[in-house]
Amino acid sequence: MNAHIEHTQTIEYFAKELSWLSFNERVLQEAKDKNNPIIERMRFLGIFSNNLDEFFRVRVADVKRRILLNKLPDANFEEDEALLSQIQQKVLQLGKKFNLIHQQILNDLTTHNIHVDRPEKLTEFHLNWLKTYFHDTVLQHISPILLNENKDYSDYINDTMTYLFIEMSDEKSHYAMLEVPTDRVPRFIILPPEKTRRRKTIVMLDDVISYFLNDVFSNFFHFDKIQGHAIKLTRDAEYNLDDELEEGLLDKMSKGLKQRIYAEPVRLVYDESMPESMLKVMKKRLNVSHHDALIPAGRYRNFRDFIAFPNVGRQYLENKPLPAIQSTAFNKHSSVFDAISEQDILLYYPYHTFNHLLEYVRQAAFDPMVTQIKVNIYRVASKSRLISLLINAAKNDKSVTVMVELKARFDEQNNIEWAKVLSSAGIKVIFGIPALKVHSKLCVIHRKEKNKIVKYAHIGTGNFHEKTAKIYTDFSLFTKHNGICEECDSVFKFIESSYKPFNFEYLMISPVNARDTLLDLIDKEIKHVEDGFAGRITIKVNNLVDKQLVDKLYYAGRRGVKIRIIVRGMCSLISGVPRFSENIKVISIVDRFLEHPRVMVFGNNGDDKVYISSADWMTRNLDQRVEVGVPILNDKLKQLIIDILELQFKDRTKARLIDSEQKNTYVRRGNRRKIRSQIAIYDHLKKWESNYNNE
Repeated sequence: MNAHIEHTQTIEYFAKELSWLSFNERVLQEAKDKNNPIIERMRFLGIFSNNLDEFFRVRVADVKRRILLNKLPDANFEEDEALLSQIQQKVLQLGKKFNLIHQQILNDLTTHNIHVDRPEKLTEFHLNWLKTYFHDTVLQHISPILLNENKDYSDYINDTMTYLFIEMSDEKSHYAMLEVPTDRVPRFIILPPEKTRRRKTIVMLDDVISYFLNDVFSNFFHFDKIQGHAIKLTRDAEYNLDDELEEGLLDKMSKGLKQRIYAEPVRLVYDESMPESMLKVMKKRLNVSHHDALIPAGRYRNFRDFIAFPNVGRQYLENKPLPAIQSTAFNKHSSVFDAISEQDILLYYPYHTFNHLLEYVRQAAFDPMVTQIKVNIYRVASKSRLISLLINAAKNDKSVTVMVELKARFDEQNNIEWAKVLSSAGIKVIFGIPALKVHSKLCVIHRKEKNKIVKYAHIGTGNFHEKTAKIYTDFSLFTKHNGICEECDSVFKFIESSYKPFNFEYLMISPVNARDTLLDLIDKEIKHVEDGFAGRITIKVNNLVDKQLVDKLYYAGRRGVKIRIIVRGMCSLISGVPRFSENIKVISIVDRFLEHPRVMVFGNNGDDKVYISSADWMTRNLDQRVEVGVPILNDKLKQLIIDILELQFKDRTKARLIDSEQKNTYVRRGNRRKIRSQIAIYDHLKKWESNYNNE
């Protein structure tokens, strides 16, 4: 392995945590962009907020853990302290931008006769309606927690919810907290229309509760003044599983999730209008240390709910729907197995319909010739059709094996429940390798044809999730290729028996051969340049932070290999530095769909090698997870992927240049057409499918 890094030198890397914040700033740019429909702009604020919650739970929590462990010999205490300070500064800066953009969107909504109002601004008609609504619908879900001076209340807070911190004052102040019950009552309350006014009015549940606080407390307390301010606590999302415990993995996971519930807080966000005296009491009651990110912000918490902000206006205030495209290769055959037998099939969601994948499993569930189905589950929908189909297959006496990843972050509880449901249906459920997350996206089917077992395989870049397949871009390959299918089958055997040796000739498997395969492919492009030919590498990933691969790309670029990269999220590689990384160009695209696939194209001296994969270029994905990458062997499908990537590099609407400062400057249009790649890809795929029968 060391031979691969002998050319590296001491270099700078962009801190991955700051790079992630740069990515979330791109999401904020979409909220600001007036070319986007206004309801979508509000929803981008929700996406930004949801992203930031996860960032604190995972990445900031990790930095804080490193600071707390600063007594270890190899700790970088000062470096981590400085990084945490930079994170906090950037978060505050983004918070100010967020508040300005939110206010601008509220102003812009009024031009469409949509008003998000506080109760104080409502007419008597609406206030009367709201009072009835509060007492009939909301009040029954409110259970205040009264606070005394000698208790830490941080364990009482669910970090997925917003709370109101309340002060009741006369001669002495009393304090309470109450949860805003957005899991039981709509966050956005749409008021009935008034006969004399055409305006559409929405009020926030938080504001309604704040307005009627007197009605909550006055029967029990005497006070001259009452006020409530929104707060939100974010916890460390990591947890420990004691391997010494002699109990089932499901029980261990359940205990681990309880650890998360009571984990240390990493961020406390509060309404910046909260008086200093209240803030002081709140910090004490919630036991907030000086290392925690205490962040003042606007009036509302849990902006992630704004992902579902309702459109009470005209349809054009949202994105125009793009009807999912049907695959001609599948539709020309009544049997999915006949279709795949004719040739490999590639789908690209959400442009293609996800129903083709479900039909692949549905037919396998009752086809008399199918004997076995094996599938990985990392994330699935809450009402998963895939799960129902697998249960149906078991009822039809198929041998069904489901590998459930219990450590899929924030989906652990869902996966625990699915594991129980599948097991009770008689399905063989396996949980993988203790030290490795299984992140691959495989579905292998065994079918009896001409008295022998023939295998079919699905290899994808995204989850078997009907909901996210409508908003995440991802590739799915369906193949009957004997070598690839046999190796996909071996992945399941590897998961069950990781101590056995397995040889993978076609597939790129983490942690078995993926790292070495990628390094070797880069080396070959360097060799082409040394031999006087062109060296080309094109990469599309969510995150690029593995230092060994970054170093290798730096070296390849210095030797003359032309490298183009599309990164959605974190990128520690610094591109465009003269005499160092000037042959490397990095862009990022944030648009209506979340860019999720991992794709690699190596020039191979004119005979492109194209791979799709479930693995990002992160150390965890290469060394600590089971990931699967597959070569695209069909020339038409290779060209389709290359065409899609080329359209993204031509994007002059949503593409940002990721340079040494990651300022998210849009790629300059120059004299080029103003291409918006996601729309251009949709049009290209429609044309590609319509031409399929003519070729």
